Amino acid sequence: MAKSQEKLPHWDMSVVYPSLESKEFGSAFQGVVRQIEELEALFDRHGVAKGAARPLDAATAAAFDAVIGAMNGTLDEARTVGAYLRCLVFTDSRNNPAQAKLSELQEHLVRLRLLETRLSAWIGSLDAEALVERSSVARAHAFFLRKAKVEADHQMSPAEEELAAQLGPSGTVAWSKLHTNLTSQLIVPLVLKGKRQELPLTAVRNLAHDPSRDVRRTAYEAEIATWQRAALPLAAALNSVKGAVNVLAKRRRWASALDAALFTNSIDRETLDAMMAAAHESFPDFRRYLRAKARALGTKALAWYDLFAPVGEGGRAWTYAEGARFIEEEFGAYSPRMRKLAERAFRERWVDAEPRDGKRSGAMCLDLRLDESRVLSNFTPCFSAVGTLAHELGHAYHNLALAERTLLQQETPMTLAETASIFCETLVTQAALRAVEPAGQIGILENSLQDACQVVVDITSRFLFEEDVFERRAERELSADELCELMRKAQRATYDDGLDPAALHPYMWAAKPHYYPMSFYNFPYMFGLLFGLGLFARYVEDPKRFTRSYDDLLSTTGMADAAELAGRFGIDTRSVAFWRSSLDVVREDIGRFESLVGVTRPS
Repeated sequence: MAKSQEKLPHWDMSVVYPSLESKEFGSAFQGVVRQIEELEALFDRHGVAKGAARPLDAATAAAFDAVIGAMNGTLDEARTVGAYLRCLVFTDSRNNPAQAKLSELQEHLVRLRLLETRLSAWIGSLDAEALVERSSVARAHAFFLRKAKVEADHQMSPAEEELAAQLGPSGTVAWSKLHTNLTSQLIVPLVLKGKRQELPLTAVRNLAHDPSRDVRRTAYEAEIATWQRAALPLAAALNSVKGAVNVLAKRRRWASALDAALFTNSIDRETLDAMMAAAHESFPDFRRYLRAKARALGTKALAWYDLFAPVGEGGRAWTYAEGARFIEEEFGAYSPRMRKLAERAFRERWVDAEPRDGKRSGAMCLDLRLDESRVLSNFTPCFSAVGTLAHELGHAYHNLALAERTLLQQETPMTLAETASIFCETLVTQAALRAVEPAGQIGILENSLQDACQVVVDITSRFLFEEDVFERRAERELSADELCELMRKAQRATYDDGLDPAALHPYMWAAKPHYYPMSFYNFPYMFGLLFGLGLFARYVEDPKRFTRSYDDLLSTTGMADAAELAGRFGIDTRSVAFWRSSLDVVREDIGRFESLVGVTRPS
């Protein structure tokens, strides 16, 4: 794929604070510190801490209302200051003043996390249901209350929780920060078309989308060599994060780190098992797709570096400006509100799209303030990048829907956080398929299947890998070589003969930042894809009725568990049949793709 000469945008953070050194930022930062101090005093005044069950009288209800109001206000202020600093660091990990200020903020946020722990412990000593009956504030935060009761049952002693929180910045947070900083600054030497170059790792990983197999192979081999050189500190980081999670899960009386992650994501084991069963059923179909893609590319078997190769006319270049216009149009076909969100994001420079040295890889959306977000991408001129941009703007639309809620009501689990992003990406992809002739549909359809394969097959491999790591890490540390072998094992178990076993990616544990900040940052993506496809099918059936209900669903994703919210649309998340029906949509696309590329299936 030819390198685009288009100037890609950087996001505009000056509308939040003029600069890191400005009095406006300094005042906001000190305001967060002051609010945390005032919140601590309020907690002490009302005795907000773990203790024996206490009577639910008018004074207790009034104290609860005051505490929740103050907590929401403090979280709101901390969100904006924290997001601002992360935006600076994620686009330039060499910005030492921003790194220092973010570190300083994290030390203060330890105190806020401790207050959240104290709040859960205090709620554990109250009659939550009686409080819901008595207080309108409690009724509005009923889901938060009930979840806090469960959290209270899994807390360590107050002294242990305080110690765990205080060790976070120099423990798991520090190891995650090491991963982000180290990987964002990796420079990869390689020879492309006879020319020796040194490129940022993000740019080299983007070459996986190049139409030239030689370029893709060269980039892949150079990337693997770079990961190998960086493996020692990254393995130390992964061992440290997973070791700490194991210890804390055990001390908090969770059966496993996975059980703690399921609770955090507001789903149960029955839902996870049903979804995973349907995923495993679908692997032979995804392998059909991978073999069809290999045929389309003219190769006997796909290597890892072929997974993102463009196929068909859909592999033509899409400039950023073209992609932005297309997203605006198709968001507008759904609703005026969604179109206004996209137009505002592009007009006000919410998006940082240029890959560059020091910038974090991948794509993400940060909730900044009120109804405003920021989107990080590493744009390449292909439809895949347009789909990713639509996906991240879907998160921004979700943030818009949540803006009417308090911060405690907005705390959306990862499983539901992907709802709007998958929906918006599907909306744009389906529109692109309608807009072109069959020959042009191949690339767009393949891009959709490529994403689905990543979210079902590759996510399962990451899930299996992480299960193995947690189990083995309970006994001892794992070397980089052992981590690589576990990753190969997981990739063989999922991709099987869909990929060349001699050209897998053993360093995906190093490449994916998802392993470092938290546990099982994988299966929620699968949930999001399949839940999003299920919702999209209901949108197609009755667009007007769906549109009226959808924004309400998005605005309440932090106010109910996944099963309850899905039930509003007649979806049973504990049924294998639902997940199978969502995957049937993908199976139809695989059959369509095979037909378009001329693959004849055996009778």
